[in-house]
Amino acid sequence: MTTDISKSGDSAPKDEPPRSAPEAIKAIPVRHYGRYVAAVLAIGVLVAIILAFANGDINWNAIPDNFFDDRIMKGVRETLILTVLSMLIGVVGGITLSVMRLSKNPVTSSIAWFYIWFFRGTPVLVQLFIWFNLGFVFEYINLGPIYKDEWSDFMTPFLTALLGLGLNEAAYMAEICRAGLLSVDEGQTEASQALGMSHNKTLRRIVIPQAMRVIVPPTGNEVINMLKTTSLVAAVQYYELLKYAQDIGTSSGATVEALLLAATWYLIMTSILSVGQFYLERYYARGSSRALPDTPWMKIKANMLSLSNRGGGIR
Repeated sequence: MTTDISKSGDSAPKDEPPRSAPEAIKAIPVRHYGRYVAAVLAIGVLVAIILAFANGDINWNAIPDNFFDDRIMKGVRETLILTVLSMLIGVVGGITLSVMRLSKNPVTSSIAWFYIWFFRGTPVLVQLFIWFNLGFVFEYINLGPIYKDEWSDFMTPFLTALLGLGLNEAAYMAEICRAGLLSVDEGQTEASQALGMSHNKTLRRIVIPQAMRVIVPPTGNEVINMLKTTSLVAAVQYYELLKYAQDIGTSSGATVEALLLAATWYLIMTSILSVGQFYLERYYARGSSRALPDTPWMKIKANMLSLSNRGGGIR
């Protein structure tokens, strides 16, 4: 007996129409009219400010003429020196105060708390004036066989600026360092103690390296802020960038131009410090981030590549 397999296997209907390809989805982008209005308003305000300065009675040629003046360059150098030394005092003092604050000894912990409370609670300018005028309270400074002199000769404008800025910064750095130390898991300390490591070695080799990821970003901000805060020491007759710029403005009659010149130099220095802060944060992010943030040059290359791809895709 024979069976017709071809007829039994053909079960598809003969009159089924052919399937057509699905239609392409038309994606309509959402229009954000609020963004357009905000952008137009921002551009309008920026143009108005530029026109106001352009039409103002400002001698713009005075800025490039005095840009590399000897007094300005000396002021830039003094500003940088004061920033570095004040931050050095602030960082060392901040680390010491943070360890004292976390200590189980109530005396050292209370002293650190009082120091932070006082210096964070009073303005920097007030502290500078206090240091500058302590000669009315203490006529002499007597350190025994080490040093003895009149207070007015001892407390120079440079020392006043250094103590006023550095000791104030130590209070803020203490809180930053304390936050970084507390961010490290306690299990790290317990494990190091189980291995027989001392408390100082645990801090130096285990806790502080891990806390740097938390400490570095705000410390970079404090350096930039310190660079600008140095302008306050002009009030105690210490010559830095702002004080020299004020003298140039007074002698030449171009007061506003001299202040704009000082502002330009502050912008240059803070921009350089911001770039350094970015790469320092990127370095310490290696152990915590899977993908490191793009550098400014990498972002520029990516934007240029995207623009070239868009231009090549248009016909």
